[in-house]
Amino acid sequence: MATQIEIKPISGALGAEIAGVSLADELSNEAFNKVHQAFLDHHVIFFRGQHDLTPEHHKAFGRRFGTLNVHPYVKGMADHPEIMEIIKEPEEKTNFGGGWHTDMSFLEEPALGSILHAIEVPPYGGDTLWANQHMAYETLSDGLKETLSGLTAIHSAKGEYGPKGQSALGRQSMETSAAPDAPEFEHPVVRTHPETGRKALYVNPAFTMRFKGWTRKESRPLLNYLFEHCQREEFTCRFRWEAGSVAFWDNRSTWHFALNDYQGHRRHMRRVTVDGDRPF
Repeated sequence: MATQIEIKPISGALGAEIAGVSLADELSNEAFNKVHQAFLDHHVIFFRGQHDLTPEHHKAFGRRFGTLNVHPYVKGMADHPEIMEIIKEPEEKTNFGGGWHTDMSFLEEPALGSILHAIEVPPYGGDTLWANQHMAYETLSDGLKETLSGLTAIHSAKGEYGPKGQSALGRQSMETSAAPDAPEFEHPVVRTHPETGRKALYVNPAFTMRFKGWTRKESRPLLNYLFEHCQREEFTCRFRWEAGSVAFWDNRSTWHFALNDYQGHRRHMRRVTVDGDRPF
């Protein structure tokens, strides 16, 4: 199987489509190693035509990379608590994930990666953007790199999942819970990828509250600069979903943004999240 695998980059910054792989089948070690290397090289990888991917297959593929997360604030499928169903009905105005972020940075051990399977997609719109945070770090000046090297940031879910947070909004087909007292955790502003050794910026608008030892007011100007820098167009790729498509992205080195431009249409996705380790 491995000899038939084709890897085609979709942008200059990150992202690659992989052909010749069925995620409903157990991958050979050779095929898995090739997929794993593509994941590390391209930071987000895509598979088309995965119509036979069941929840069991979805979880089995995720477990090749690590243990699976059960989201603390979003209820999973009844028989598969590790699978989050991300559904937007035609009459709903807001979507889930509709802002730049990296998944689960509000945990002490944030997510390694997320695997999203498209079940039903709108006839247009609903694309997802990703941004390469290695590039975001590497393009900073030496002076700003030095300033950031000793900084730690405070991450929490209380903004997004608090009483007024977008992620905690009551949704017709998703059961979420508010987290006004969500814990805070410290992560380095510049993290080192545990598998490649590359440095990346590790702050995001959804879950980064402030710098450790700084007030929120003091933190805001520098955080806002970093947030704007991290989403520069040349750091990004964009994926057009089809039913059966799968995306697997590295939360240690990317941001992503689910576009909400398909009012009046339904979108149904299923997400498995692979547990990670504490950033360093």
